[in-house]
Amino acid sequence: MADDGSAQSTTVWPLPKFRFEVKWDSAVMSFQEVSGLDVEAQPLEYRHGDSPAFSVIKMPGMKKYSDVTMKKGVFKSDNKLWDWFNEIKMNVIKRKPVTISLLDEAGKPTMVWTLANAWPTKITGTDLKAQGNEVAVETIVIAHEGLTIANA
Repeated sequence: MADDGSAQSTTVWPLPKFRFEVKWDSAVMSFQEVSGLDVEAQPLEYRHGDSPAFSVIKMPGMKKYSDVTMKKGVFKSDNKLWDWFNEIKMNVIKRKPVTISLLDEAGKPTMVWTLANAWPTKITGTDLKAQGNEVAVETIVIAHEGLTIANA
């Protein structure tokens, strides 16, 4: 008898990455792509003068968070990204928490990335081509001061 898949374990298969949700404060926004969810510990090198080893010791140093890049389609009368970017005035910007949630089949969050004190550093409008056959897509690059991950 063939296996109909009803007895498969839910922990065996990795999650697909095509269903996700992005929240800025409490507003939900639709994006086509999110990238740059990474963090690294910068290594510190040290060697004391009477060390018998002729090499340095490497220790974990400060954490460095990458900027997050998000892409979305251009919609008529939707200027939310540009409005937020235009709030930058002489080192002043409203920083917002940004939450990216990977969703399961039922639309419930399974993994959640939260960016602390996020603010836009760059916006790129769509390119225009007279013979193009693509959707207009704009890009925003966001700097932040911390990335936390939670599993629902």
